[in-house]
Amino acid sequence: MNQSTHPEEIPAEVLSDVASAIGAEVTLLSRLIGGVNGGAVRVQLAGSADAVLKAEPLAHPDHLDETLRAQRVVEHMRRRGYPTPAWLAVGATATHVWHLMDFVDAAPASELIPSLIEQLMEIIELQAGQASEPYDHWSYVWRVAAGRDSAVAGQVLDEAPEHSQLRQSMSRLSEHSSEVSALVERLRLACAGVPPPRDAPDMVHADLATPGNILVRDGAVVAVVDIGNAGSGTRAIDLTTLLWYSFTDPLLDDVRRRLWTRILDLVGWDGAAVLTAAHILHMLEIPVRHGRHDVVPGVVERGHRALDELDALR
Repeated sequence: MNQSTHPEEIPAEVLSDVASAIGAEVTLLSRLIGGVNGGAVRVQLAGSADAVLKAEPLAHPDHLDETLRAQRVVEHMRRRGYPTPAWLAVGATATHVWHLMDFVDAAPASELIPSLIEQLMEIIELQAGQASEPYDHWSYVWRVAAGRDSAVAGQVLDEAPEHSQLRQSMSRLSEHSSEVSALVERLRLACAGVPPPRDAPDMVHADLATPGNILVRDGAVVAVVDIGNAGSGTRAIDLTTLLWYSFTDPLLDDVRRRLWTRILDLVGWDGAAVLTAAHILHMLEIPVRHGRHDVVPGVVERGHRALDELDALR
């Protein structure tokens, strides 16, 4: 985790809470590259090694519980050799949720080149059969792709507030433009009639295709971070995020073919259609929500290209 020149502002009450939790003085050192969602800061712990502190504004009543869930996933996966830093402590103040983790002396990847994606594919295999928390990305992805609400087969499924908000936002995407509407309709048709998934056997990281979440030293992946949204599902979800990233560079075409093959082996064509559709919808929702209308045509073009490739594999 390389550092930048500007330290991150962390409220004094958060530092006090961290110090109380670990029983040691905490000194801010510097802002770290990455940490887009929460702001990662390198800190010095009195009498111990440096660590990384991430603090986020308290977003909803279950925010601390969700962070504790992520800590349990980290502990579970580290016991199985998964390369994510240990979490040292988790806590909350009246305004923020925070967690403290080991510092890893490595740099965030600037881009995912073929050798890094191949290493990540091997790391993803460590997630097989390791679902440990009932935070089901697989069912959520199906609801997104199928345009369904949280009621499935007469049952109302638990859903995180952010997932509910995202689904509602994606349900309005067709209003953006005729081009977006045509792509959304194509996605819905690809997923029409696909039944909900039966189980969620694997651990899912849910953000492995963000280069800043991949820490690299001498060309090797030494850690994956930003695991706060981890849960259960099929590991093909993480492979699909890598596949989407692979459209950014023709040099990644060969590795994308291997990604398609592995995804189809894991979930079949219908499952691949659901995962692809849900990811495209998420990638559309982000620029539409933020008013980045210049980005949308490129997402639409990439979405059709992904569907064309998937159709050719049917």
